[in-house]
This record gives sequence, C-alpha cells and structure tokens, in this order.
Amino acid sequence: MGATAEYEFSKGGQEPEPEPTVQLVPRQPSSPGARPPPRVMGREDDSDENTSGGCQALLIFLSWLLVICFFPLSLCFTIKVVQEYERAIIFRLGRLAPGGAQGPGLFFILPCLDNFRCVDLRVVSFDVAPQEILTKDLVTISVDAVVYYRIFEPTVSVTNVENSSSSTHLLAATTLRTVLGQYNLSDILAQRETIAHLMQSSLDEATDAWGVKVERVEVKDVRLPMELQRAMAAEAEASREAKAKVIAAEGEMKASRALKEAADVMAESPNALQLRYLQTLNSISAEKNTTIIFPVPIDVISGLMKK
Repeated sequence: MGATAEYEFSKGGQEPEPEPTVQLVPRQPSSPGARPPPRVMGREDDSDENTSGGCQALLIFLSWLLVICFFPLSLCFTIKVVQEYERAIIFRLGRLAPGGAQGPGLFFILPCLDNFRCVDLRVVSFDVAPQEILTKDLVTISVDAVVYYRIFEPTVSVTNVENSSSSTHLLAATTLRTVLGQYNLSDILAQRETIAHLMQSSLDEATDAWGVKVERVEVKDVRLPMELQRAMAAEAEASREAKAKVIAAEGEMKASRALKEAADVMAESPNALQLRYLQTLNSISAEKNTTIIFPVPIDVISGLMKK
C-alpha cells in the first residue's frame, strides 16, 4: 500500500469514507538470551492416559487403602524429606506426578506406586581432561579446562537426558577441541578470556534443553611439546642477544661522539690536556698502586729521536 491514499469522489460531491489501512510492523529479531523454556519430553503424549485411567484410579485407591490400614506405621514409607538445595521428581506408574518438582522439606508418596529421584541444584565443577588439540597453524598442544554448571530445571534434567552430568562432561571436552581448533597458538595464549566466554556460550546453548545452566568456563593450562618449547626458547634467546648487540653498538657510537667532542674541546685549550693528565695521576695515586705510568707526549719522543 502507498504512503498516501487516493480517494474517489462520487457524482454527488460527497467524499466516501477511506478504507482502513493495515500497518505492517517489522518483526524484531529474537535475542539469544530470550530462549523459550525447555520442553519436557513425553508431557504432551497423553494418548494412553484415557485408556489407563480406570486402572490407575483403582491402583491409587488400593494404595490409599493400604496406607490407611497400616496407619501410622505407613507414614515411615510415605513421607520423605529433601534438603533445601534438592528437589524431588516423583513418577507415579511411570508418569510424572502432577505438581512438578517437590521440595524442599516434606512431601508425600504413595507406596508401591510412586518412586522419586532427587536432583541437586547446587553449582557443580569438574575438570575437563587434557585434550590433544591441533591449532589453526598446525601446532599440537594439550589443553585442560574447568567448567561450572548447575541444574535450573530439575524435571527436564531427569526426563530429557539419561545422565545430565556425564553428558555435560562429554560435551565440554568436545566443545574445547572444537573452539580451540579455530585459533592460532598465539591467539590461544593471548585471548584466554575470549575463548572461555565463547565456550561458555556454546555449552550453555547446547545444554539448555537438558535443564543445565553453564555458569563459567576457565582454560587452566596450555602445554606445549618439548621440541616447540626449546625452539621458542632458542628464538627468544637469539632475539635478546640481537637486542643486546644493537644496544652495545649504540652505546659505542654515543661514546665515540662524546670522545670526539671532548677531543675538540681539549684541542682548543692546550692546558686542558695537562689538567686531564694531572687528574689521571691523582686518581691512580688514590688507589694505592705501586706502579705509576707517566704518559709521554709523542711530540717529545719524536723530537728526541731527531736529535
């Protein structure tokens, strides 16, 4: 539709009402942090719930009857406790019990029908085993790291993955090799913070469907082969020696310039050389030397040789 609307006038001179316009609002790109919550596998598969509803109701009734008959002894088997940092996922006849994760504190289960699984919500850290990685510039290095993660969706971490801790361990090792293989050796040594942040983002996005939140990733150590270490040490030593030679040459050049200027000054005043000679004798005698050298001008020696 155009920016302006054209109107047609009727023969009677009356202006018809304009047609309603529709404005198209551009879709805003979704941010990486605004991801939808993870979906629980099997939650929407309720096709067999109606067929087994009668049998399930009968079993629940018998379980409650068993609890009442053996009351209060049955309380030892029906009341459970979870800690403040734990949550309990209850399965009733193989299905997730209504109400989601239970805890902290007391919760109730039906004997012979319910079983539960406790999930720890605290931050867990583990060391990634040293990985042999081929960098972008074809250098083999050994790198290890440490990963900190926690479970933010207990139900998803139990139903969507068999073992969230083991899966996170394996994924961290694979991600470490994949990310570091894209950098040169010099970049790995100089940009550890950037590489750690990239690994944390990749792991967090991949483990979001498992109910796991990766809090932090740190690259601990980068080990180089001994041959490469010796080559780098030799290169650094050669560089230092070259710099030392350049500095010594520059010092000699500056010293020669200073001596030339001093000689020019002494040439302008004949007495300056005699004063310098007396100063040298004074410094030699101050050191308590037994041998004193008297310099003789070459002009005197040449005059004596002519005679």
